[in-house]
Amino acid sequence: MLNGLKVTVIMPAYNAAATLEKTFNSLPKELIDDIILTDDYSTDATERVARSLGIYTILHTRNMGYGGNQKTCYDAAIARGADIVVMLHPDYQYSPRLVPALAAMVASGEYDFALGSRILGNQALAGGMPRYKYFFNRVLTLLQNILIGQKMSEYHTGFRCWSRKALMAIPYHRCSDDFVFDSQMVCQAVFFGLRPGEISCPARYFAEASSINFHSSVVYGLGVLATSAMFRLHKLGLARSPLFMPYSNV
Repeated sequence: MLNGLKVTVIMPAYNAAATLEKTFNSLPKELIDDIILTDDYSTDATERVARSLGIYTILHTRNMGYGGNQKTCYDAAIARGADIVVMLHPDYQYSPRLVPALAAMVASGEYDFALGSRILGNQALAGGMPRYKYFFNRVLTLLQNILIGQKMSEYHTGFRCWSRKALMAIPYHRCSDDFVFDSQMVCQAVFFGLRPGEISCPARYFAEASSINFHSSVVYGLGVLATSAMFRLHKLGLARSPLFMPYSNV
């Protein structure tokens, strides 16, 4: 616990058998109250490894997509009484040792959600991020900051933390089941007035680490821009999107 708040780590997993145990063993479990993994219909031994480690494991009976996997994770964390929810990919790309640092930002009461940025500290390229991904990350982040009125260093990290209050306020079930889910959820959080924070987080790129290909990256980038543009249009009253409407309003 942190400040008397229950800390839950969620792991949206797909074919993570090779890296899951290393990720799990690196978690500072003395500060973590619950760990949840959702296996998105993997073709490897992800579920078996997770259960052997004693992780509370949910198995999808069909592939629900990256966003769909997260929805299951967040739903389970809320149902199991989480006060703070940290999403950590089980591919060991982000440092599990930083979970308490990220969670502490939300536990402090100063932030409603926080992101682990690969850009702060100039560690992305040093960690092996492909240069084209770094370039598109910076361009997309600049455009998103302009469109949604923020000054964040990165929106595209897979290491993020949410308060229970934030998760209850955001209609995340209306977000995509695909990779753009992450950016849509952040846009929703900003739209509903939730307070963002960031910490620097190194990332590692290696064969077993999850990564989307160039085509999927382009589709993702277009989805990010479309979501950010809709944020601005909805804010100006020029268009309406269910993404930015409370559940009670639709």
